Amino acid sequence: MGELGTIDSRTDRAAPRGLMPYGVALILGGGLLVFARSLEHTAFSAILVAAGAALASVALGLAAFALARRRAAAPSIATIERVIGDDATPCLLTGSDLTLRFANRAAVERLDVAPGMALPDVLRDRLAHPAGLLERLARRIDLEGAASEDVLVGDGAVRVSGRLVARDLIYWRVDDFTAAPEDETGVPTLSVGRNGAVLAMNGAARRLLGRRVRDLTELTGGPDPRNGGVYELAACDGRRRFEIRRYQAGPGRSEVALLPATELGALTDRLLESLPIALAKVEPNGVVTAANAEARELLGLEDGPGARLGQYLEGLGRPISDWLADASEGRGLNRPEFLRLSRAPEETFVQVALTRVGGADLIAVMTDATELKTLEAQFVQSQKMQAIGQLAGGIAHDFNNLLTAISGHCDLILLRHDKDDQDYDDLVQINQNANRAASLVGQLLAFSRKQTMKAELLDLRETLADLTHLLNRLVGERVSLELRHEPSLPAIRGDRRQLEQVMMNLVVNARDAMTEGGRILIETERLTLRAPMKRDRAVVEPGEYVMVKVSDTGCGISQDKVRSVFEPFYTTKRDGEGTGLGLSTVYGIIKQSGGFIFLDSDPGVGTEFKLIFPAHARPAATPVQPPAASRPSVPRAHTDAVILLVEDEAPVRAFASRGLRHKGFTVIEAENGEEALSLLEDPALSVDLIVSDMIMPGLDGPAWVRRAREAGRDVGVVFVSGYAADALEASVEEMENAVFLQKPFSLAVLAETVQTRLDETMPPQVTEAG
Repeated sequence: MGELGTIDSRTDRAAPRGLMPYGVALILGGGLLVFARSLEHTAFSAILVAAGAALASVALGLAAFALARRRAAAPSIATIERVIGDDATPCLLTGSDLTLRFANRAAVERLDVAPGMALPDVLRDRLAHPAGLLERLARRIDLEGAASEDVLVGDGAVRVSGRLVARDLIYWRVDDFTAAPEDETGVPTLSVGRNGAVLAMNGAARRLLGRRVRDLTELTGGPDPRNGGVYELAACDGRRRFEIRRYQAGPGRSEVALLPATELGALTDRLLESLPIALAKVEPNGVVTAANAEARELLGLEDGPGARLGQYLEGLGRPISDWLADASEGRGLNRPEFLRLSRAPEETFVQVALTRVGGADLIAVMTDATELKTLEAQFVQSQKMQAIGQLAGGIAHDFNNLLTAISGHCDLILLRHDKDDQDYDDLVQINQNANRAASLVGQLLAFSRKQTMKAELLDLRETLADLTHLLNRLVGERVSLELRHEPSLPAIRGDRRQLEQVMMNLVVNARDAMTEGGRILIETERLTLRAPMKRDRAVVEPGEYVMVKVSDTGCGISQDKVRSVFEPFYTTKRDGEGTGLGLSTVYGIIKQSGGFIFLDSDPGVGTEFKLIFPAHARPAATPVQPPAASRPSVPRAHTDAVILLVEDEAPVRAFASRGLRHKGFTVIEAENGEEALSLLEDPALSVDLIVSDMIMPGLDGPAWVRRAREAGRDVGVVFVSGYAADALEASVEEMENAVFLQKPFSLAVLAETVQTRLDETMPPQVTEAG
């Protein structure tokens, strides 16, 4: 039966260490008896005899009981041999020196066993270096009582385990995990030991994978796969999806089956394909292994298998491959990044968030963020325009005060000169240049969209026809200007002066782009949109529009500069040739008019601006009324009225006071609102009209006028200011009997405004008959 020799059942001939305390007690009791006999027969010696006898008898009884229990608990060698004798696994008994004492039938049949052999010699045919392994296990058995270790052998593995069953007696088991026969068909299965080591693979698994897998993490490329999870595995014929099923097959051992996930994969693919979210599976090296319909449409995937994400996206500031490598290692996951599509015909932004699945592979969740980026750009542009608008407002206030004083004093001088005077033309030039300077201030307010807009229905054909003569003078002789109009052109709503400014700026830019001469073409046409038109981050809703095209044959603008031409102070011209305000002004005016402006340019070919305005129906023609009977003209009255002029700018105050006095009015001056209130405290002072600046140090115009009215001075008011009108007119409209006059103004405009206001607020004068 495989018995190699007998083993003495007395596993330890020395007294067990557990009986030593009882021996000490027995010796102590005997010593007391000997000591008592050496004494005289006294009461004390009798007590010692009794104590020694009692201690010795108790020690003998307890020792006998403990020995009986130990012998009852000690395993019988015959019992051990009977238990392991018929085990199908090779089992052996050795001493602590690993000398063989017993081997069961399975060990005799499968191992080269002979009496007196050492266990390392027995296992030499199965293991490459059994001595080191067994020595390592023996040390652990001596410390822990049991130990085992798996050793990979060829296509299988051997598990050697040992346990201390008695002193100087070790029980060994040699489990052999061999691969299934090559002709085995069925489910690919792997035998897995502790720590994920693959002990064996059946034939189906070896044929599927085409290689020997040493560790389960090598199979999935990541942590141990979870039971029931679906993973893409590298098979002989490419990457395929399998469901992992894991079953316990014994202590420290499990069987892992690879179930084809064809049906599950097809169902998942159909589900992902129908999701309205762009999803793509990406390997750490950037290769896109799968993408649903939304992702293919968003990215424009055309390269087929092997396409890399970095071929379609850009804009991280670092290589896409580095970003993916970090994500595959668990860094920066679920943190969205904004990237730009590199192959899109128009600028398109994509928000991408990465999630790791199935080990190091990544799922990219993508969203079209173009609209979000558009809103962000519009917000930044709005902030920029607001900041420039605040700057422009301050500049406009200061410049308009200066220009009011310049043009006003020029008007006063012109009153003293006839047209035949030799200085008259020079004074007119000064006045005209002051007006041109005021127009430049208007440009500042226009591109910041703070210019007052006087909208009216306009026929672009008439507007451009009236402007043609000036435009021809602007382009010069080397550039030809051509206009083409569609006959049935709807009207638009806008400010004529501002639209003229737009056309002048565009024509001047076109002229400057053609240093060698060329042609400028201005075309108007009706535009009907049946569906929204998306272009340059803007959406033009369906409807009727009027489009104006301004094209040239100049040098053109490179694509990297096209998106910046509408920025304030940005210019493509050489230093000293442009302020960078022309196209900014155009942009502001077009937006104020509710329109759109688009730019197409081809370097070396030319540039075309497209202006799109909402169309408006023309009002019905009104019947011509017969002329009313002429009434005799009534001379303007109130020329001797008292005007209270409140202005903190001394040059403006000096001009206005002299001009109004020249027109026959009595003028009382005040430098600020506090001084004006102090003057009005005199009840003897009668004031017929107030002319006041709106923005002044201390009390502003509306504030001090309200206090004056509360004190009973309820007279008409003309507010003046160099700031943008639409920023101030709202507060003026809230006050009764008040009007607003924008700086700069001429002497004639000031006098006319004051006279009109007096006629509306004061009763007519009665003239007695002579």
